[in-house]
Amino acid sequence: MRRTDFWERLREVFGPVYATSVAKDQVLARLGGRTIDTALAEGEEVHVVWRAVCEQYSDRVPARLR
Repeated sequence: MRRTDFWERLREVFGPVYATSVAKDQVLARLGGRTIDTALAEGEEVHVVWRAVCEQYSDRVPARLR
């Protein structure tokens, strides 16, 4: 998965403004207690971060985006 795809999906799930907030402020357990922004900045693979988002927000991410 490319970063551009990741951000498009995140914006689709949360909306453009809230997606930025989620990436900056929400700590995800599957990312070792890091935020999305921190995990990506530290070199975590994009697909790993997306899987963490899908797990954390399973009620919001539609099956077609998983």
